[in-house]
Amino acid sequence: MARLIVVSNRLPYSLERVEGRLQVRQSSGGLVSAIKSFFEKEEHRDFDARIWVGSVDAARADWQEATDKGAFPPGFGIEAVFPPREQYDRYYNGFSNATLWPLFHYFPQLAEFHGDDFDAYLQVNALFAERIAEIYRPGDVVWVHDYQLMLLPQLLRRRLNDATIGFFLHIPFPSYEIFRLLPTAWKTLLLQGLLGADLLGFHTYDYVQHFIQSAKMVLKLENQFNVLYYDNRLIRVDMFPIGIDYQKFRDALLNELSTRISTGLEEKFRGQKIIFSIDRLDYTKGLSYRLEGFHEFLQRYPEWHGKVVFIFNIIPSRANIASYAEMRRQIEQQVSTINGTFSSLHWQPLMYRYNHLSFEELCALYQSADVALITPLRDGMNLVAKEYVASCLDKGVLILSELTGAASELSEAVLVNPTDTTEVAEAIHLALTMPLTEQRNRLSFMQRRLAAYDVQHWIDDNLESLFEVKKEQEQEQSNFLDGPTTQLLLEEFGAASKRCILLDYDGTLAPYAKLPSMAVPSKEVLQLLEELGNLPNTEVVIISGRDPETLHGWLGKLPLGLVAEHGAYIRYRGDADWQSQVSMSPEWKGEIRPLMELFVTRCVGSFIEEKHNTLAWHYRNTHPDLGFSRSRELRNSLLQLTTNTALQVIDGNKVLEVRLIGIDKGTASQKVLDHFAPDFMLCIGDDTTDEDMFRVLRDKAVTIRVGKNKTAARYNLWAQSAVLPLLRKFLQPRSSAVTDR
Repeated sequence: MARLIVVSNRLPYSLERVEGRLQVRQSSGGLVSAIKSFFEKEEHRDFDARIWVGSVDAARADWQEATDKGAFPPGFGIEAVFPPREQYDRYYNGFSNATLWPLFHYFPQLAEFHGDDFDAYLQVNALFAERIAEIYRPGDVVWVHDYQLMLLPQLLRRRLNDATIGFFLHIPFPSYEIFRLLPTAWKTLLLQGLLGADLLGFHTYDYVQHFIQSAKMVLKLENQFNVLYYDNRLIRVDMFPIGIDYQKFRDALLNELSTRISTGLEEKFRGQKIIFSIDRLDYTKGLSYRLEGFHEFLQRYPEWHGKVVFIFNIIPSRANIASYAEMRRQIEQQVSTINGTFSSLHWQPLMYRYNHLSFEELCALYQSADVALITPLRDGMNLVAKEYVASCLDKGVLILSELTGAASELSEAVLVNPTDTTEVAEAIHLALTMPLTEQRNRLSFMQRRLAAYDVQHWIDDNLESLFEVKKEQEQEQSNFLDGPTTQLLLEEFGAASKRCILLDYDGTLAPYAKLPSMAVPSKEVLQLLEELGNLPNTEVVIISGRDPETLHGWLGKLPLGLVAEHGAYIRYRGDADWQSQVSMSPEWKGEIRPLMELFVTRCVGSFIEEKHNTLAWHYRNTHPDLGFSRSRELRNSLLQLTTNTALQVIDGNKVLEVRLIGIDKGTASQKVLDHFAPDFMLCIGDDTTDEDMFRVLRDKAVTIRVGKNKTAARYNLWAQSAVLPLLRKFLQPRSSAVTDR
């Protein structure tokens, strides 16, 4: 059975020396809580062992001493990474938190771009990869977490090609317009780094779409719904909104200490409604706006003076950074202003705390509060909102920022724009006056949802999806031409007395170019075709959508046959003239072209290619989403225009083509087959237009489609770059059954 290797920036434990003795402290945070709760559940025995890999802020000798003494709780293994202190500072405080954190939370004006920081980020990710490779065993599952380790999946893939690797991002993935602000080399490496994983997990559907869009724009990848193909691998991108340990918070309702603290709070604020919020000190949390909203509420609704108290708790964070110290100073000034403006001898509206809370204290606040005011400016998920809902027994209203990941799940909350202080003020009034029946109804819906998809389900969902992706990859691989199958084909080719090789051009022999005229055959292609054409008892035919003049200009001097415009014109080797297969006048183009020209103006980068008997509208050079959208519009219009005519609309690889019915590669390939009557035929293409010949030749030839698309061909090749190496193998000496021409 496999082992599960969880990887995060920090291990869930830290060390400190108190009076000369090492003490182990558990770290806090949503990820630590989620994974530890999974590791500690006895019923989860899907793995032989569970190992946590992360960095530590401790001397290697101290860590070894603690390990030797068994100071860490049992249940899972711990593997530490020890980055040099200065390097770690640039990686963590530099690139991770001064570049990625502000940018991914939509604060580009706060992002810093320093090459030395990115270099350190790469180096620390490489240290993680090295440590994991040292402990990895075949069959292990590696699950990487969060923005500090976005390069790690690809670094691992290079070392452990067949490894099962998942990645989960716990912060937002921004829109492409924000992500593109990163220097080109950095954003390229970050995307490539993530695509080393088999499964990429995000909290929300929006984050999934933002990532896919960025991959399409930066790496020019194409997606099929939430599947991307990169480096000859299928990669799934999906949403997994992280849950909480729901039962843990329900059980806390009966916790003696929590109940005692909660009762004390209710007695202290008897006759007052309790509003509370708790957040780490950070500019993403919208703390200043939150206070402004409460200030406006007190101004708008003086009748609530003396009847409400706002318990405003900030958890210390990055106290040694000057900007955070200044942020704290400004917030405390706002607190003083509110209390100074509205307090009376018997009442203070705002109770401010700047400290950590124990679990029991936190649960007591959850249980006592009539309203939770959770309004960050941007948050990947926000577990506090979920924990509050889980802790409510028979009352409670959640006011939640619509800019959190949790907002898509907790739709029964009172959703607000955190920067709209008037909306926040009105939401507070709505929450305080909401009837108990409505409160309970809203809570009931949210609680059922949270109970059904708790942290255990979240982890199971991630891991099960990861295993499913690996199965999909294996199934896809079975359709791809492999080494043993290639060897069998070569033997059949060598033993045949009469062979024919039928090849598409664009996307098969040559990569697609921005303009059709730029896809000139390379010297390598010309030499290879000449050598293939000179093989004994072998006919090579190029079957293309290109016009006759282009094919003749590029390939006319080679010993091979040519099929132009998908079969409208055929010229076998040795023939002087083209054989036209068309009897209809091309006057129809006068009706089709104006429509295509309209869409050229509506879609920047698109263009028309006119041939003798076809019209094509290309959108390869357009914005991918706009191009596809316009192509669907044009396709529908063309289908209506060509109804009850002798024309057909072909939906190709980023091209729409109108041509005559009966002029297609299927019909042409059958003519080639009848003409030569070979006992071995090889057919390779890459496009929708090639599917016609794959269907016709399915049982009569070895058919291969370039790319991962579903196909009528017998086999797939991963990429156009694999075509020439495959064809070159057919030049090697084969069976003695081959006779001279």
